[in-house]
Amino acid sequence: MLTNELMQKIRRIEIRTRRLVNDSFAGEYHSVFKGRGMEFDEVRPYQFGDEIRTIDWNVTARTGEPHVKRYVEERELSVMLVVDASASENFGSVNQFKRELAAELTAVLSFAATTNNDKVGLLIFTDQIELFIPPRKGRKHVLRLIRELLAFEPQNTGTDIKMALDKVNQILKRRSIVFLVSDFMADPEGYKQALSITNKRHDVIAVDLNDPLDNEIGNVGMLALEDPESGDIVWVDTSSRRWQQAYHQRMDALENKKTRIFKQSSVDRIDIYTNEEYTTPLTRFFQERAMRIRH
Repeated sequence: MLTNELMQKIRRIEIRTRRLVNDSFAGEYHSVFKGRGMEFDEVRPYQFGDEIRTIDWNVTARTGEPHVKRYVEERELSVMLVVDASASENFGSVNQFKRELAAELTAVLSFAATTNNDKVGLLIFTDQIELFIPPRKGRKHVLRLIRELLAFEPQNTGTDIKMALDKVNQILKRRSIVFLVSDFMADPEGYKQALSITNKRHDVIAVDLNDPLDNEIGNVGMLALEDPESGDIVWVDTSSRRWQQAYHQRMDALENKKTRIFKQSSVDRIDIYTNEEYTTPLTRFFQERAMRIRH
């Protein structure tokens, strides 16, 4: 249901993200995500400075005047936003929930894509496919995606990244750009093969949503922790050095696994935090990828 509060939130996100896209991200997006190649456009008379290799010898012989073939970039791409809507996304200890952060991030990416005349689609998942919107163009379509991300109520609470990636491979027949947006709290061993397969067919970028409390829970005495995906509640003594050490070891192990599997799959990763501006890591991603392309 579109409440006034939700409409105002969508409008705020649109104004903020469109400004960011117009200021910088649209151009950087274009330079990083090239089209599918060059396609023939026309034959025109040769001009001084034209590359000799582009001369169309058949037309040149027929007309008696040198002509060259002109090619343009086949620009249109499809971008698929694959967004984790499991219960752990409804968490944020500082400025906003991960879910709200995901909506704003995907708004920036969607507007950057549509500004470059690319199509954008959305797949929302938990441990099942909750919603699929096929890639389309235009501002109205982008606003619909933002609305769904903010208002959609998933039926399930778990996470199955492998299932989501398998679905992407099933529905996307042409090579596309896939932004996989999640906090990746699931065991990476469960999705590593699917991630590798998907990145061979498409261009996968992992957008890893983080919150300070994911890695650091202070000494606040006895604390009831609820697993958002199972609903289980466990009481822990945060003053215990043993518990703190075990918690850090668990999170460090998860981080090391993620890093290794993203690297093995050749998947780029963008780390985004709920307590920091997302513009800096996004800009860094575009710049670093652009440098790799140039070299």
